[in-house]
Amino acid sequence: MKSPAEQLPVYSLHNFSSPERKSQQFQVEVFDANRHFSVKYPHRHDFFEVLYLLKGSGYHVIDGNKYEIKPPCVFFMSPGQAHKLELSNDIEGYIFIFTADFYLLNRSNQNSLIEFPFFYTIHQDNPPLPLDNENDIRFLESLFRQSIAEISQSGNYTIDLLRSILDLILTTCAARYKVSENMLNKGKGQILVKRFFHLLEENHQKNLSLNDYSGMMGVTPNHLTQTVKLLTGKTSSQIVKAKQLMEIKRLLVHTNLSVSEIANQLNFDDQSYFTKFFKRETGITPIQYRTETFK
Repeated sequence: MKSPAEQLPVYSLHNFSSPERKSQQFQVEVFDANRHFSVKYPHRHDFFEVLYLLKGSGYHVIDGNKYEIKPPCVFFMSPGQAHKLELSNDIEGYIFIFTADFYLLNRSNQNSLIEFPFFYTIHQDNPPLPLDNENDIRFLESLFRQSIAEISQSGNYTIDLLRSILDLILTTCAARYKVSENMLNKGKGQILVKRFFHLLEENHQKNLSLNDYSGMMGVTPNHLTQTVKLLTGKTSSQIVKAKQLMEIKRLLVHTNLSVSEIANQLNFDDQSYFTKFFKRETGITPIQYRTETFK
C-alpha cells in the first residue's frame, strides 16, 4: 500500500531553536556532534545559514554539488537550497542561521544580502570558503564566540549588536571569497542576475513566464535575457527551465508524490504537457527518471 505523499522537508528557523528562545529570526551556537535536531536529510531551509567548521571531516551536498569538508572552512546556504550533511563524529565549529528580515531590519538597501558573492550564486554552485590565514581563522571564531556570549546574557542581549556582528562575519567572508576579475567587472549586471535568481527561488512553484519576472524587476525581457546571457552563458528561459527541472527532480527523488501531484504543485495546467516538457529536456519520462534513480 502506498504511503502518504511527503514533501521534501522545508524547515523554518524555529525548528532549530530552543523552546525558551523568543526570537524566531536568528540563532547562533556551537556546531558539533551533540547538536541534535529532529530533521530529515536532505531538506531545505527558508532562512540563510553560515556554517563555520574548525575540525572534522565529511561531505556537504548542496543542490547536487558534493563538497568535501576540509576545515577550517565556511559554508553558505541561501533559502530554498536542498542540502545533506555527512559528518564525522569529531566535527566542531559554529553556525549562524538568520532570516532576511533579521539582517535587513533598519537597512535602506533591500538588496544587500543578494550582493554577497556566496548567496544566490548565479552559477548555482557555492563552494565553501577555505581559510588559511591564522588571523582570519581566529577573528571569525571570536565573532561567533561573541555572538553566543551575547545570547547567553539572560535574554538581555542587544539585537543591534548581534546584527552588527553578523554583518562583520559576512563582510569578512566576502572579502576572502574568490570571485573572478571578470565577474567583478560586471557589477550591476551581476546584481540584476542575482535578483532574478532570488525571485525565481521565491516564485518557482508559480510557473511564471519570463515576462512576469522581467516585469517584477522593472526591466524588459530582452534586457534581462541579454544580461543573464552575458554573465551565465545561458538565456533567462534556459535558467527558468533548469530551475523547473531541478524542482521536478527533487520532488521525484525525495517525495512519493505522483506525477500528476507534482505537475499540480508546480502549477502546470496539463499533465500531458508536463510529461512532454520533462521528456523533451531530459530524454526520459518522469516515471523513468524516478525508477532509474532508485536502481
